[in-house]
Amino acid sequence: MNAPVAKPWVMDIAPYIPGRATTDDGRKVAKLSSNENPFGTPEVARRAYAMAAAELERYPDASAADLRGAISAHYGIEADRIVYGTGSDEVLHLAAGSFAGLGDEIIYVRYGFAVYDIAARRVGATPVVAPDKDYATDVDAILAAVTDKTRVVFVANPNNPTGTYTSREEIARLHAGLPAHVLLVLDQAYTEYLDPEDDDGGLELARTQTNVLVTRTFSKIFGLASERVGWGYGHPDLIAAMHRIRAPFAFGIGAGRAAIAALGDSAFIERSRSHNKQWRGWFAQQVDAMGNKGLRAVPSKANFQLVLFEGDVTAEQAYKALMEAGYIVRWLPGQGLAHGLRITIGTEQEMRGVVEALRTLVGA
Repeated sequence: MNAPVAKPWVMDIAPYIPGRATTDDGRKVAKLSSNENPFGTPEVARRAYAMAAAELERYPDASAADLRGAISAHYGIEADRIVYGTGSDEVLHLAAGSFAGLGDEIIYVRYGFAVYDIAARRVGATPVVAPDKDYATDVDAILAAVTDKTRVVFVANPNNPTGTYTSREEIARLHAGLPAHVLLVLDQAYTEYLDPEDDDGGLELARTQTNVLVTRTFSKIFGLASERVGWGYGHPDLIAAMHRIRAPFAFGIGAGRAAIAALGDSAFIERSRSHNKQWRGWFAQQVDAMGNKGLRAVPSKANFQLVLFEGDVTAEQAYKALMEAGYIVRWLPGQGLAHGLRITIGTEQEMRGVVEALRTLVGA
């Protein structure tokens, strides 16, 4: 060898492809590709971030004590059982890096979040893909995939990119069926969009069980995607292990203070949730009304809608037509969804515009 050679499991990773922000010809149009909050960021969070500019020469608190305290108070959980990271993505990587490695297996569901595969391969573990049940998590399929090599199971709830939801009863059944040494990671990036009665019980499982980790993010309903603030909650032994490999300064002072402020803006959170529920429901109805043209909306409880194209018009054609009409959405052929588009729930104007563009395209 006359040059450094990357590990083979690293070279097997398909790099993460983020949602686009511009069209093929460089136009900035309505961005419905990354599940961002259409209302932007809470004003109190913007002010908190701006005020932090007076301290740019300082390192942030490596323990994130203030943020962990705010999360603790908001969700009623113990601050010393919280780990933070650069978005929940880093927390997912910390979970894989702490509890899996060469010769181990990590399970996730087909049509699951792309980071799960990357996190598994990054540490040399073997990714195992469990079949879905009509684009949703199939608990029996996951349990059937468990072997003596399994170390981590990733489940997003609601799931990304499908938006499907797994009930509290099914999550409990999944946990009960896993060996005690297998870590169940419940990725709850979109949980704030759920109605209260749809709580899947993840935080309670993480409080009472030794092998459950819940991950959350400030990137979605809190409108802080650019600041990359995420966190996880679980048994002290899990958190202690993850702290050993966590980057000491995952985000800046401004990001941490903005996240604390955003947590306290209940009106913004409720407005975002209510708007999302109304226009997601409306959009799904409009899509299903084009069922005779081959369109189908997969039931979603997230802030996006997966639309399947099963007729004469393909998802790729729709992706390009929507881009031309001024709407960038997410086409995911790399995740086995060449026949679908993931469309963020945007403003009323944006959702009406997308529907009109789809109607024109399919001749509805």
